[in-house]
Amino acid sequence: MANWQDGSGTLHAGAHRIPLEVAASYRARTRGLLGRDGIDGAMLLTPAASVHTFRMRFAIDVAYLDRDLGVLAVVTMAPGRLGLPRLRSRHVLESAAGAMAGWGLRAGTTIKVDVPGCLTPR
Repeated sequence: MANWQDGSGTLHAGAHRIPLEVAASYRARTRGLLGRDGIDGAMLLTPAASVHTFRMRFAIDVAYLDRDLGVLAVVTMAPGRLGLPRLRSRHVLESAAGAMAGWGLRAGTTIKVDVPGCLTPR
């Protein structure tokens, strides 16, 4: 079982190494990407089964992840939308719209993360 904490690290998606922000506390998950004009890399919300884009300034890619960081689904959400909860989703990964396709993320793939001081599934 993972011991998630707010912080930063690296997302490993195939050969790609992507800067990662982890939002594990209630406050960090609630804030998410609100108030930003974009993101360099990705944000992992944990635990999370759904997200919304109300009051967001840009479209995002959303990957729903299971407990082992397997990708269940990837969708692109415009601002002002409510994502439906996904069955078996334990984490949600967010990035700028179009980024995940460039990283090769799609349903069935598995990601890895390196976050100092945090035990994560391998």
